[in-house]
Amino acid sequence: MSFQHKLAKVAVLGAGSWGTTIAIHLHNLNHPVAIWEYYPENVALLSKTRRNPLLEGIPIPAGIQISNDLEKTVVDSAFIVIAVPSHTMRKLLLNLSGLVAENAFIVNLSKGIEQDSLFRMSELIHHVLPHPLAKIVTLSGPSHAEEVAREIPTAVVAASENIESARGVQELFNSHYLRVYTSTDIIGVELGGSLKNVIAIAAGICDGLGLGDNSKAALITRGLMEITRMGVYLGAEEATFAGLSGVGDLIVTCGSKHSRNRYVGEEIGKGRRLDDIINGMSMVAEGVQTCRTVQQMIAKYGILMPISAEIHKVLFEEKDPRLALNDLMTRDPVDERHSIPGN
Repeated sequence: MSFQHKLAKVAVLGAGSWGTTIAIHLHNLNHPVAIWEYYPENVALLSKTRRNPLLEGIPIPAGIQISNDLEKTVVDSAFIVIAVPSHTMRKLLLNLSGLVAENAFIVNLSKGIEQDSLFRMSELIHHVLPHPLAKIVTLSGPSHAEEVAREIPTAVVAASENIESARGVQELFNSHYLRVYTSTDIIGVELGGSLKNVIAIAAGICDGLGLGDNSKAALITRGLMEITRMGVYLGAEEATFAGLSGVGDLIVTCGSKHSRNRYVGEEIGKGRRLDDIINGMSMVAEGVQTCRTVQQMIAKYGILMPISAEIHKVLFEEKDPRLALNDLMTRDPVDERHSIPGN
């Protein structure tokens, strides 16, 4: 079945930078697109100016509908793309209950893990709506909205337990500048996309402290090992973390000027307080909330994640970053691949 040729109607829920970018992208591929935005004042602004302040210089085509009416936005949609921060996902899903057709595909763009329940986003969607897991696809990878909006070549991965669903999303999104691969390892893809945000905060702290390339390379590599360790324990395939949603997303988030999580870490490294940093930001740094969740995962599963544990202490226990660095560097010597399940 060719989804592109059917010109499927798409509902994009969330008008942040990524949601707006994806809406424009799909509109340019000739799909009917409607955007839902939570705040009525933002709907009015976007409708009037046809610009998202988070995407400088990128017009929103007149053919894209923008609304605060959730039911109106999703009705008759073959694809529902969810692009809201992970901590707001449950509330949105509760409001969506009863509005989503069982045969609709839900495409998750959110990179996070729900606090307390420890649900990945596909699990949360399945649990709350409920919606068949075979119809849920997560799209993830190294994809800053600011670059995709300017049609800079980008590659991502569409993951679902059902390969045909992943391929349907691949066909829907694929273009000359956005190349989409497929995977059935949705566990690994979602964990890689979520947990890397904590490592990105650590990378920013390296920058804020004025450390060098050696330090950041070691951090990224060992951070990837932590993510892999947790992922394999929870049923992911180790090879997934060597792919786009693993090392690919980790590299871009740890090094880019667009990265909100790296920015938070850099400001922490310079001596600023977390609350002051967050209050001064217009967009959500998912890694801050994910850091809390990862700490819950460490406690529940007993998985060794020393970098993530130290970042939690720096963010929420006011530990000096230099002391955290020293404690990491002076841990007992170990083999490079220690504690990976199966090794």
